[in-house]
Amino acid sequence: MATWLSIGILFTFVAIAFVIYRWGNMQCIGVTPVHRFTFIAILFTSGLDVGLIMFPLTEFAGYADLVASPEYGFSNPLAIEFGFWACLIWAFYFLTCFYFCVIEPRVKYFEIPLIKFINNVVIIGTCAFTAYLLLTNLPWYLPELGDGESVVSSFYLIVFLVIAAAVYSSTSIRYVRYLSLGSTWLFLGLIAIMWSGAFLSDNSSVGEFFTTFALIGDYFENINNFVLPINDYHEFYLFWWFAWSIMIGQFTARFVGGMKTYQVLIAMMVFPSIPIAIWFTVLYYYSLNGIDTTGFYNLAMVIVGITFVINSLDSLVRLYTDNLDITVKRFGKTKYIIGNIVLLSALTMLFKLDFLQIQWVGALAIALIISCFVYILKSHFHTVSDIERSPKENKIDFTKIELAD
Repeated sequence: MATWLSIGILFTFVAIAFVIYRWGNMQCIGVTPVHRFTFIAILFTSGLDVGLIMFPLTEFAGYADLVASPEYGFSNPLAIEFGFWACLIWAFYFLTCFYFCVIEPRVKYFEIPLIKFINNVVIIGTCAFTAYLLLTNLPWYLPELGDGESVVSSFYLIVFLVIAAAVYSSTSIRYVRYLSLGSTWLFLGLIAIMWSGAFLSDNSSVGEFFTTFALIGDYFENINNFVLPINDYHEFYLFWWFAWSIMIGQFTARFVGGMKTYQVLIAMMVFPSIPIAIWFTVLYYYSLNGIDTTGFYNLAMVIVGITFVINSLDSLVRLYTDNLDITVKRFGKTKYIIGNIVLLSALTMLFKLDFLQIQWVGALAIALIISCFVYILKSHFHTVSDIERSPKENKIDFTKIELAD
């Protein structure tokens, strides 16, 4: 698996370098182009995940334990957490975004029935894994509902209700939009509240924030160490990002509104990384100084995390149900809701029982990406090599774009 992952990573970065070399100054226009700031907001929202909220506080100590994990000794825990979540890994999303914006309309590889089915298996598997992450992290954040370690019936009920809410939300695009806006504002509010609690207290100062934030600079000094897997845990993360990469690219590609290719790459690597860096800095300060988060802060993180899960799942459910024609229009709302709840709940339990692993889903995504390249070389080499612009039917008319309002 590690070899397959390394092949996928190296192929991805070589492909990115080629795209920038060949089409770096080409204007990219999606089927539903939006203003630049709207695109950035959509990009940030689409990349939100429950792990962003609930993982760091449980991971910093592990990155600092060099006796158990000496491979982390090249950097500090904050820089390592940032490296696992931000900047370089968002380049995966750039490659798939560019592909679906510019190349897929000519190649139509993902419209081949077998490929379409496999791609939707990846989407459904990633949906279930997102719910599984929430389930397994609830004991740490809500110990008052159990013993702080075991998953109890209350946590299963919470996750079931989250899945149900996400499936119901997916029945209407307006719910998807409201959740996207709501999750963004809740996340920013959570950052502000916890930032204030850490750096405006009598025992701290704003200067402590900047001192802690500066530790992230070590990531850029050691960025080469984050390209290939550091260990099995980093391997898990990288497979996870590959599992997300195709669907995030497919979703964001439609909203690119005239930026040049190199600008899309910069936007995707830089803008989401800024709030991630601020959030991780706040959490690392809590961890480093032993500031207690039990009670209100943990509850607030759980609420935001749940919102993220609903926000992620409803978009993905809508994506795979549209792709597979398992729609409300075809089956009716009741059958649609019950069917998707049963499917996602069952797959979540399979992840809980270790019957499924996100590494397998990520490996399948890598296979799709590489097989797409082979397909292009075999059947559409001249079509792709002759590309000089985005599909001509894609035009920018911001006055007609609902999302840009």
